[in-house]
Amino acid sequence: VQLQASGGGLVQTGESLRLSCATSGSISSITTVAWYRQAPGKLRELVAGISTGDSTTYADSVKGRFTISRDNAKNTVYLHMNNLKPDDTAVYYCNAYVHETRLHYWGQGTLVTVSS
Repeated sequence: VQLQASGGGLVQTGESLRLSCATSGSISSITTVAWYRQAPGKLRELVAGISTGDSTTYADSVKGRFTISRDNAKNTVYLHMNNLKPDDTAVYYCNAYVHETRLHYWGQGTLVTVSS
């Protein structure tokens, strides 16, 4: 499984961004795709996840502002981020979990910077 994250950038408070996570390889084995983020000096945290059954989960801090979705035809998972805040500034990582092997796969990070 390979993951390619993109879409980060510099925005102002209240603006929006869409992150993309393109998957390739043994994508049929993927159980869950999730976005994590890591701010400077902080631990990596789960932001949102989507399963093969399209059930979703969100961190409390992003509920109502972020939406995770998937386009199966493009093998891509998106993170739509609205009403961004300076506290959302972090490197965002795409993660894929394969239940059969209990393995996690990570894409490279994409930096999101929200200025006040």
